[in-house]
Amino acid sequence: MTIKTWLAKNTKRLDGKTVALTGSTGGLGLVLSKHLVCLGASLILLDRNRARSEQNREMLLSLVPTASITCITLDLSEWESVKSATEQLIEAPPDIFIHNAGAYSIPRKICSTGYDNVYQINFVSPYYIIRSLLPAMRLRGGHVMAVGSIAHRYSKIDENDIDFHTRTAASRVYGNAKRYLMFSLYALFEKETAVTLAVTHPGITATNITAHYPKLVYALIKYPMRVIFMRPRRAVLSLLAGVFEETKKNEWFGPRFFDVWGLPKRTRLRSVEKEEELCISEIADEVFLHLKNDLIM
Repeated sequence: MTIKTWLAKNTKRLDGKTVALTGSTGGLGLVLSKHLVCLGASLILLDRNRARSEQNREMLLSLVPTASITCITLDLSEWESVKSATEQLIEAPPDIFIHNAGAYSIPRKICSTGYDNVYQINFVSPYYIIRSLLPAMRLRGGHVMAVGSIAHRYSKIDENDIDFHTRTAASRVYGNAKRYLMFSLYALFEKETAVTLAVTHPGITATNITAHYPKLVYALIKYPMRVIFMRPRRAVLSLLAGVFEETKKNEWFGPRFFDVWGLPKRTRLRSVEKEEELCISEIADEVFLHLKNDLIM
């Protein structure tokens, strides 16, 4: 099936809907924002780099001159930025909130919240934003889509080191944060009746998040990667599936063949045991309350 045929069968117009999207300036987010605006959505672009976000806005307006597109600065590693962006979203809540932004192998630091920056960017901040937005989104019958990762399978959580700040392996540190994000959201939405959830993953695709290798190594592997793995224009279909359909607990949309290739498929996850699910939910509650009560003041 061609991309065009899949889009015709699995997407619909979004006229009158407001979609907030994190990480719209590169890779999957850039492709996704093009699809959303061409489907008639009003967009709220949430990005760390305001200049690049504005450039993306101008590009999208060249595609759809009548589109409504707003830019909000959001640095997921900075608490004040997260709090400000969340407050702005609550004042004018979206119908659909998409968390796409992520960070893999980056210089590590402890954020002002006390958490490792990889953990904060990939779990703490998006979880706080989504949970804070729920009351306003319930009034709109909203929908949340979050991008997970196959890396969540790389390790189990450690209650004594929840953010993996003592670990050095980028794949495990990133995978731990995605594990928290995905399964905390499954727990949060398990009894939610007014707002729906979809968890998705793109498999492995050549985007900025995979360009973390040393320059020489990346120069050698980037072209084979483009041959072996899907490019963003095809990988984004799994994300689009999650824009228009919900997933039940421990389900996600992703490439159907070995989690790396093919059109989107709904799959049941069996990568986390119930005891660990409960632990993730309890820790997520503690993290949210810490942010809400200790840092908001």
